[in-house]
Amino acid sequence: MAARTVLVTGSAGLIGSETVRRFAGEGCAIVGIDNDMRKQFFGAEASTRKTRDELLASVPNYQHHEIDIRDAGAVNNLFQQHGRGLAAIVHTAAQPSHDWAARDPQMDFTVNANGTLNLLEAARNFCPETPFVFTSTNKVYGDTPNQLPLRELPLRWEIEPGHEYEPGISESMSIDQTKHSLFGASKLAADVLVQEYGRYFGMPTVCFRGGCLTGPAHAGTELHGFLSYLMKCTVSGRPYRVFGYKGKQVRDNIHSFDLVEAFAAFVRAPRLAEVYNIGGSRHCHCSMLEAIELCEEISERKLSWEYVEDHRIGDHIWWISDVRKFQEHYPEWKFRYGLREILAEIHAAL
Repeated sequence: MAARTVLVTGSAGLIGSETVRRFAGEGCAIVGIDNDMRKQFFGAEASTRKTRDELLASVPNYQHHEIDIRDAGAVNNLFQQHGRGLAAIVHTAAQPSHDWAARDPQMDFTVNANGTLNLLEAARNFCPETPFVFTSTNKVYGDTPNQLPLRELPLRWEIEPGHEYEPGISESMSIDQTKHSLFGASKLAADVLVQEYGRYFGMPTVCFRGGCLTGPAHAGTELHGFLSYLMKCTVSGRPYRVFGYKGKQVRDNIHSFDLVEAFAAFVRAPRLAEVYNIGGSRHCHCSMLEAIELCEEISERKLSWEYVEDHRIGDHIWWISDVRKFQEHYPEWKFRYGLREILAEIHAAL
């Protein structure tokens, strides 16, 4: 892949920075877009500025652009400059919190939906054959997963044995007649746009509908970054709040490395208008209570936490991704990280 150029939005975020390092490691030149809106969303501790500076200092052939993806003119100018020289577009920039979205729905929608439309249109005009990778979310399914038949166990909820989704929730789940949260709605709008540009214009696009995306580069906050923020609170003594479902809600967790390897597999052999549920699957998942136990064990500290009865709107009681469709299409892709390895890395980084 030497001498090829990859464009990465949200390049100083968790997934974006992992993508930058992954493709730069193959000899690619990287065009990064990141204007540190994470700081605006979640405060100074969530700023991506430090990561941006590290990328500029340590990654050869990395150029950074403080562009707002809502600015169609600026996006077009950048694509016009690089045009057909782009080997891949990896779009990770987003407003990522369903709690935050309700505070400012217009900001959330314009970043997630309009920003994605600007990128797609620029790609169609200047490099329509370039693989376009979109980091979508399992929130496109809304709260439909909460209608699944679940059993309450001592530390977690679990799906009834023998159910079709016992290996994980597949892409067959409906996205209709459900409460998405405003964040889920804006990401779903972007998801459908990415699919439509693939189908209507014949572009190689893909939506990766992620569960919890995590890793040591995550600037976790209470509103976003579950495992990162949980470990941060355990280590620092900061109080943590568990919202609803008795703390037994289940999440799957995928390390940024494993997710970006999936991106790279798609870029090597792109398809049209694909959709994949992607996450830790049965390989890497936990409930809140289980995650707290593991954080305490790894850090050798007790977490100070309280239980809040009200669950977050649109929150899933049980989510495990079925990644078998992606594995069938890209059998060379394998998980490298399990839950303990992820948390140990986050602990070491803190």
